[in-house]
Amino acid sequence: MAHFDRWLGAAASAVCVAAGSLAVAGQAAAEPEACPDIQVVFARGTFEAPGVGGTGQAFVDALRAKTVGKSVDVYPVNYPASLNFATAADGVVDASNKVRATAAACPDTKVVLGGFSQGAAVAAYLTADTVPEGFALPPGLTGPLEPSVADHVAAVALFGKPSSGFLQMIYTGAPPITVGAGYTGKTLDLCIPTDPVCAPGGGDGNAHNMYAANGLVDQAAEFAASRSGAAPAGEGVVDQASG
Repeated sequence: MAHFDRWLGAAASAVCVAAGSLAVAGQAAAEPEACPDIQVVFARGTFEAPGVGGTGQAFVDALRAKTVGKSVDVYPVNYPASLNFATAADGVVDASNKVRATAAACPDTKVVLGGFSQGAAVAAYLTADTVPEGFALPPGLTGPLEPSVADHVAAVALFGKPSSGFLQMIYTGAPPITVGAGYTGKTLDLCIPTDPVCAPGGGDGNAHNMYAANGLVDQAAEFAASRSGAAPAGEGVVDQASG
């Protein structure tokens, strides 16, 4: 069943009712990994298997093709990606920890945040400037990323981020998703106009599965490569619809 159909079908019902390194024989300890030029931190969509998911992998492949000569490491955000949207907070905690760790250990590494569908919400929550009034932070979160850490984030790529209406339909306790002011110039928020998850009034459920097939991952990769210093700097774009 298609990703969107499974998610929306279950949502409608609800409305009604690191792999470690192995030491080489004779070697006292594994050699520390060198810091990558670019660190991708990507959150997969609902129901996708652990990893970065189909859209995420297409984005990573396109980014690597546009950053030849630079090392690109990929970190799949660890969270359930289930219909229990409250557990998206697990992804925010995990991604926050990874960004902070990268900024501390590899200060010259450019971090690229990304996510698809529910994963786009996870990545976008990471950019928040403030905690929404009246919202209690879940365990593991103490507030927004510090500006000194956020400065290490070169680009944010969001694919099919849930609209406010869709988000409230699947989880009324979800805080609003707002890209923080410090990230607007380095965020590409892509939504296919007929995608009902991100576009109010969108009526083509299959459109939600088309980000890897219609050139949008390539567009996002070009943007991220540019922001990471692999190409002439481009301008930030927020809320860009493509058909």
